[in-house]
Amino acid sequence: MHTGEQYHEFMLTSQRDRRVRDGFQKMALDLLPAGADVLDFGAGTGIDAKVYAARGHRTFVYEPSEAMRAHLAQYCHDEIERNAVIILSRPVIRKVQALTANFAVLNHFEDHASLFEGFSRVVDPGGFVLASMLSPFYLGDARHGWWRANLMNLVGSGHYPSPGESHIHRFAPRVVVRAAKPHFRLERLAPRGFGLATQLYMFLLFRRV
Repeated sequence: MHTGEQYHEFMLTSQRDRRVRDGFQKMALDLLPAGADVLDFGAGTGIDAKVYAARGHRTFVYEPSEAMRAHLAQYCHDEIERNAVIILSRPVIRKVQALTANFAVLNHFEDHASLFEGFSRVVDPGGFVLASMLSPFYLGDARHGWWRANLMNLVGSGHYPSPGESHIHRFAPRVVVRAAKPHFRLERLAPRGFGLATQLYMFLLFRRV
C-alpha cells in the first residue's frame, strides 16, 4: 500500500478493518454532543472525517502524509467545499470538543506525555480523546520472533518497539494512562482482560479534566 488510493481501497474492503472502524465511529458519535467540532488526528484518507461531517460535526483533519492528504482532498471534496471538513497544516487550532485518532496513529509516537500535553491545549475541558491502538498482548502476533523477544519488556516497562522501519511502538494501557496525566483520565478501555489478547486493536477513551 504505497499510495493513498491503495490504502483507501484496502481499508474499505478489509472486513476486519471495517468492523474495527465501525465500532470506533459508533463510540465517537455516541459521545459527541450535537454539532460539536472534532479534530481527526492522523486522518488518513478521510474515511472517518466524512462520516463525522455527515452527522453534523465540523471536522478538522490533520494528516502528515502527503499521499494520504491528497486522497483525502479528493474523497472529501464536497465536505471541504462547504467547510464541513477543514484540512490543517498542523494540529494546533482553536478548541474542539473531541479528538479522535483511529488505527494506531498514536503507536507512531514514543513520547505520549508530550503528545497528550499538546492535546490538552486543543480539547475543551470535559471533552475527550478517543484512540484505537495496537494491543501489545495480541496473541496473533505471537508467531513473530520480535513479539516473543519483547515479552519481558512488556511485563517490565509496558512498552516495546516493533522491528524494521515502521517506527511503530506497542504500549500497555497503563503506560498510556500514565502519560495522559494530569490532563486526561482514562474513562473506558475496550476490550478488557483476555480480550486484549484476542483483539488486535484496543480503544482508549480519555476525558479532559
